Amino acid sequence: MFTVIRKRDGREVPFNEGKITDAIFKAAQSVGGEDRQLAMELTLDVLRFLKERFNGHIFTVEDVQDVVEKVLIEKGHAKTAKAYILYRDKRTRIREARSELMDAVAQILRETSRENANVGNSPSAKVLQISEIASKEYYLKRVIPPDEAEAHIKGDIYIHDLAWYGKTTTCLQIPLRKLLRNGFSNGHGYIRPPKSIKTAAALAAIILQSNQNDQHGGQSFAYFDRDMGEFVELEFARQEKIIRDNLERLGLRVDDDKIASLVQERVEDEVYQAMEGFIYNLNTMHSRAGAQVPFSSINLGTDTSRGGRMVTEMLLKAYEKGLGKGEAPIFPNICFKIKDGVNYDPEDPNYDLFQLSMRVACKRLFPNFSFQDSSFNSVYDDEVAYMGCRTRVIGNVNGPEVTEGRGNLSFTTINLPRLGIKSQGDLAKFWASLDQIIDLTIKQLLTRYDLQKRLKVKDFPFLMGQKLYLDSEDLGPDDPVEKAIRHGTLSIGFIGLAETLIALTGKHHGQSQEAQGLGLSIVNHMRRRCDEATQKYKLNFSLLATPAEGLSGKFVVKDRALFGVIPGITDKEWYTNSFHVPVDFKIDAIHKINIEGPYHKLCNAGHISYIELPSAPTNNLKAFESIIQAMYEADMGYAAINFPVDICKECGFNGVIDAETCPACGTSGKISRVRRITGYLSTLDMFNDAKKAEERNRVSHMEI
Repeated sequence: MFTVIRKRDGREVPFNEGKITDAIFKAAQSVGGEDRQLAMELTLDVLRFLKERFNGHIFTVEDVQDVVEKVLIEKGHAKTAKAYILYRDKRTRIREARSELMDAVAQILRETSRENANVGNSPSAKVLQISEIASKEYYLKRVIPPDEAEAHIKGDIYIHDLAWYGKTTTCLQIPLRKLLRNGFSNGHGYIRPPKSIKTAAALAAIILQSNQNDQHGGQSFAYFDRDMGEFVELEFARQEKIIRDNLERLGLRVDDDKIASLVQERVEDEVYQAMEGFIYNLNTMHSRAGAQVPFSSINLGTDTSRGGRMVTEMLLKAYEKGLGKGEAPIFPNICFKIKDGVNYDPEDPNYDLFQLSMRVACKRLFPNFSFQDSSFNSVYDDEVAYMGCRTRVIGNVNGPEVTEGRGNLSFTTINLPRLGIKSQGDLAKFWASLDQIIDLTIKQLLTRYDLQKRLKVKDFPFLMGQKLYLDSEDLGPDDPVEKAIRHGTLSIGFIGLAETLIALTGKHHGQSQEAQGLGLSIVNHMRRRCDEATQKYKLNFSLLATPAEGLSGKFVVKDRALFGVIPGITDKEWYTNSFHVPVDFKIDAIHKINIEGPYHKLCNAGHISYIELPSAPTNNLKAFESIIQAMYEADMGYAAINFPVDICKECGFNGVIDAETCPACGTSGKISRVRRITGYLSTLDMFNDAKKAEERNRVSHMEI
């Protein structure tokens, strides 16, 4: 009767009426039917209807399915029809998911996704991202409860690092001293404690790389100067022995002062080379099957010992020098700790290192600066360390409030502007919707934690196998990790406070004191809800000023599709990051600092503020220091200063290069443009489109 049928992709294939019979019979079986003869009779009815409707014209698979539904209902087989409809819907969703997956794979095969500016365009990077797409689909369709999955898909919330949802945690402040003192294994043999500073530095890089393979987020050392300083002292002893042994063999006598001078010179050289090698390793040594270098951060600046001071000095000088042709190092993120009585004032013992850190930052953008005397950091006996992106892990309802051996477990971001838009200026409606979405976000974080806590030690060969996490010492390979990870944090993030305030009041917090008051009330309310969840569930819920990279553009696209173009809200390609004053708003540095400062203490999971300069303040260190001092006085916790860093990859010229030709050597097409993105550095070509647009619109907050 019929010879061909048109598939959904347009292909014409031989028609097989037996497939109709099989589909009807399977639907009938699902509701208790077992009569294949009836399925064959119904198939004949379907064929007759197709002949009448299409009169010899080619029909499609969808046409056949429509007719099957119609025949089943008209012939009185309602239950079978319902089963068939459900089966058809399920197959449609599977096809759509497969089609979306294949489209995404095809796009990645052409060009690596730019959601993460630290992921390159290598074959391994492509394979990693393809696997991540499949993983995301699995978790959304098979694991995450429908209400939580739907909220993510619609854009009410964003579940970060979804591809890694039930397999690992985010980040860790690694106990470097413990590993270097005791030795460790990364799965290919035991590594003895180092006896020289060069070996210690090389192992520190290996530790960062090894743990990066167990987690999807950042790796950090909280006390790099202190921990590495021990090996500087070993280096002093080693170099003195070498010199004295050589002199003895030569039969020479040299006074102790001269020997001490030679030892000092050789140790400084060894430490510099060790720090230079450390930097080189972290910019070239890949993790995650070669897809990216580790997201590495180091905290330093407050150790006043001879060894600690030398580590800080040489690390900063090596970072200042740059890579082989003077290129700016991207990693590690350097977080310089500022503390009164240690390095803040000219009479402090490490003030010279603070001066050096600013000199380096004036050229390389790093270090960032963390303020140990802020009202919310000074309350802890332990110094507070940050991840380069902004993450801060402190406060612990389940144990000691320490920095090391702990990290963030996962975080989910709330789309604040959408709540503002939907409220249409009605604050009562806004507060109600905010509480509803916070309830859902807490529920989602608990759902994820329930999966994470069941993972076993053997699932984390380095992180848990080497006992990096607090309270993991007594766990065996088959033990679940809950005892350890309960010390980590679960974070609620937010984005677009500025756009939310515009939706609610017509102005953002940089334009209006009223908006600033409302902004502080909103963020304070979210923090209070986190504190309440901490007490209720005995887990460390905290509030994060989200480092939105890919997300900054994703939410806007979804909201523009829903609400259209709204001036000041959805009329650009990005939402403003966390509590920041919009990047394109003209405001002076001190005013911006004073507006953003109060939000730092509320965002206990992490925060950062920036000041933009038109160019590197290399010749005006006092101006740079005055900005840092203003941040300190504004009770900020973590901050940085931005300016364009353009570098010729041919000759190493460093400055603002407006053209594509180097003004020093005349080479074209080899200009590397380094910019800060969500706390860390990358080259501008690695930014996604939304972040490129945001960067183009950044305005300076201070003339130099």
